[in-house]
Amino acid sequence: MRVYVSADMEGVTGLVGADDVQMGGRDYERGRVMMTEDVNAAVRGAFAGGASEVVVNDTHSSMRNLLVEHLHPGVELVRGRPKPMIMLQDLDAGFDAVAFVGYHSRAGALGVLSHSFMGHEIEDMWLDDRPMGEIGFAYATATALGVPVVALTGDDVACAEAREWDPELRTAPVKYARDRFAARLRPAEEARAAIEEAVTEGVRAASPHSPRTPDTTPHTLAVRWQSASVASQLSGIPGVTRVPSAEDDRTIRTTADLPTLFRLFGVFMSVAYALTGQAPYC
Repeated sequence: MRVYVSADMEGVTGLVGADDVQMGGRDYERGRVMMTEDVNAAVRGAFAGGASEVVVNDTHSSMRNLLVEHLHPGVELVRGRPKPMIMLQDLDAGFDAVAFVGYHSRAGALGVLSHSFMGHEIEDMWLDDRPMGEIGFAYATATALGVPVVALTGDDVACAEAREWDPELRTAPVKYARDRFAARLRPAEEARAAIEEAVTEGVRAASPHSPRTPDTTPHTLAVRWQSASVASQLSGIPGVTRVPSAEDDRTIRTTADLPTLFRLFGVFMSVAYALTGQAPYC
């Protein structure tokens, strides 16, 4: 049984501020340790649930956060950037289950370090007119590839957001949001036990090697940017259009199957980074 772990950082045990998760921040090195331990808990859960192979994708910022020398020895790690499929790099229908570790709530939610991919440069995102952030987009794309998402860890707001996409999803809240940069923390040992339990149960409930047909249905992605310049530049990509609005000129829309949308969105972010050069938590 093959299990894929997509690991972000904002939803990791104990982390609440930009200095915890940004390279060069005063507590970033400690944050890397905490992230590695959360991932190790998930990996232990995956193997306890029946996994014969676990692949971990480091998906936060530089995508070089996990401490390789302290990572569970039984996993393969996808590390560094750029990655065409970003948070789902190397995921395919050959996997039997996906776990999201350290995830956070979408832009506009009062969750710890909440945002959607790019700090406040992305104000809103929709999939087929449904509001979403990183959780919804990654969940929908993984399931479209034919792989069930079985567990998610993060703060309580992220866990609630995930259950809106799948009420049966196992979640492990490692902290309880009090504001965007404040939380009531679970004891680290308790939080990691909860992570391990959620992933064990989720993997155990997944059906190994069952036939899966990828979803090739067209879906529509819309993104509202803070900058009208970003929307203007992206509208030069074939198939991408700006959405007419009396309020602003910052929203773009495009339609394709979900894996294509996810990969194309990575291109959108590259253009936006080049135009704005903005730090994630300004």
